[in-house]
Amino acid sequence: MHKMWQDNELSKMVKGGVPFPMLSDQSGKIGTVYGVYDENAGVEMRGRFIIDPDGVVQGIEILTPPVGRNANELIRQLQAFQHVRNSKGTEATPSGWTPGRPTLKPGPDLVGKVWEVWKVENAF
Repeated sequence: MHKMWQDNELSKMVKGGVPFPMLSDQSGKIGTVYGVYDENAGVEMRGRFIIDPDGVVQGIEILTPPVGRNANELIRQLQAFQHVRNSKGTEATPSGWTPGRPTLKPGPDLVGKVWEVWKVENAF
């Protein structure tokens, strides 16, 4: 199913398709662990979980079938998580951040002042 989705749709929306593996959970075992398996219906809600190399879940998105997902946003989030990890926590990526855009320096001095540092024009 994912191969057909990748070949017939994603590869047309994102050049080359998504550059990461996708899996299917026909038995519902993984979905049960992550809380997305509907046992009565025997199906899972659409879930996306970004898990870092240490096995820690860093991002979760769960959508009902009528709402589409955004592969470009997923790739942006993966890039942001990788950037923060590579900085060893010395940088944070604000909403809408893309590679090459300014980052934030986390710390007590930033609390309540993000708006001063991250001006609207930086967000787009």
